[in-house]
Amino acid sequence: MAKLYFTYGTMGSSKTAQALMTRFGLIERGQKVLFLKPEIDTRDGQNIIKSRIPGLEAPVEMFSNADDLLEKYNFDLLDIDCVIVDEVNFATKEHVEQLKYIAEEFDVPVFTFGLRANFKTELFEGSKRLFEIADTISEIKSPCHCGKKTIVNARYKGRKIIYDGESIVIGGNDQYKSLCYKCWREGKLDKK
Repeated sequence: MAKLYFTYGTMGSSKTAQALMTRFGLIERGQKVLFLKPEIDTRDGQNIIKSRIPGLEAPVEMFSNADDLLEKYNFDLLDIDCVIVDEVNFATKEHVEQLKYIAEEFDVPVFTFGLRANFKTELFEGSKRLFEIADTISEIKSPCHCGKKTIVNARYKGRKIIYDGESIVIGGNDQYKSLCYKCWREGKLDKK
């Protein structure tokens, strides 16, 4: 029986790189991979996933909040061996349940990668549901500037951490920094 896997970490912890390496490894073994991401993630443009590691990228299928993955990709007829979803934190609860169904009913392993929580330390809808129903959950750990494990994706402007605002603002290193909870709470963006 195939499983639903969830790998999570803070921004910059190599989630996308691992998703891309998983894809590469499966394709090298002759597997047919369906690579997906929610269309709300426009940081790299449409229909592409890029790691922060230069040159590590791949084409990807996009899906919207309104899409039913089972209908959109017609799993009854689709000839695939594996599904990989990057930025799964932006998926809906229903998408996660559809991914679980794909693993169980079509016996297709589903590997998902994403953030645990938003900049307010609140779980994303997709991540929350994955914590509830994924068969295997693993964390990619990365260090804060103070040496502790990062758990917060701090949003900042200038040198100040932002604690309120829209839950989803697509951005990169120019707006977000991964911190431990204490540094986030105390507003410490770096060692100074």
